Amino acid sequence: MEHRPAAGHLAALLTIMIWGTTFISTKVLLTGFLPVEILFFRFVMGLLALLAVCPRRLKNTTVRQELTFAAAGLCGVCLYYLLENIALTYTMASNVGVIISVAPFFTALLSHLFFHQDEKLSPGFFLGFAVAMAGIVLISFNGSSLQFGPTGDLLALLAAFLWACYSILTKKIGSYGYSTILTTRRIFFYGILFMVPALFFFGFQWEPVRFTNPVYLLNILFLGLGASALCFVTWNFAVKRLGAVRTSVYIYMVPVITLIASVLILHEPFTWMTGAGMFLTLAGLLLSEYKTKNRSDKYDEYTN
Repeated sequence: MEHRPAAGHLAALLTIMIWGTTFISTKVLLTGFLPVEILFFRFVMGLLALLAVCPRRLKNTTVRQELTFAAAGLCGVCLYYLLENIALTYTMASNVGVIISVAPFFTALLSHLFFHQDEKLSPGFFLGFAVAMAGIVLISFNGSSLQFGPTGDLLALLAAFLWACYSILTKKIGSYGYSTILTTRRIFFYGILFMVPALFFFGFQWEPVRFTNPVYLLNILFLGLGASALCFVTWNFAVKRLGAVRTSVYIYMVPVITLIASVLILHEPFTWMTGAGMFLTLAGLLLSEYKTKNRSDKYDEYTN
């Protein structure tokens, strides 16, 4: 397999830049939609978009491969977003933002456990994790007080773990050699399938008339075509090129992008604490990426 780390880094950066701004669209849509409705509509739209871009079928898959696709859809599309949305109803958004950012840590541990890497995890990775988390805490709790909500916080922690599982599963899927668009489409299909029972539980309603509102329509298009169809393809491509661990550290940048979007779009204040948080978060990302690079290259050779 051709190894193009630069393309992988660009794909991961593009993904995080879009994912870091999705909170604005979600916030707008929450005035007229339930969280589960936003989730369902965006991924159905993403699935249809990928089908339009690449209508050919994914053929000759084995039962084991289909089970891997299904597990990825369950973890990364269905449960991750459902748990994250439910967690927001029990605890502060800042709590969820910090806790979700531990996903790279879980990814490194799962990668080490399930792929039997010969070397131990680098101390530099853990140092980068600590520095980045310190920055994320400064960003998330700037101007607010920490409130402990055990139910919401535990749900957010479980969501972070499930995203790490998704990253590991997509690394395995990348080794199958199929088109990234086709595999992402299959993952979406299973994710939506697992999502259907939750629709009845959370009071889902169709009401397509809501999309006649141009604000709602534009925001759901952004989430469906950009944050779902495009970003899941680019994220899975990045995992395929860089490995699960190296790609996952880009998650540290989500609060930074969110902060920048808040300042530019919502005109929220920029303080010394947020500036220091941005610096520490980016420093932690670079430190983790640098210390993980050589090890991840060996890991990719092993798994491919």
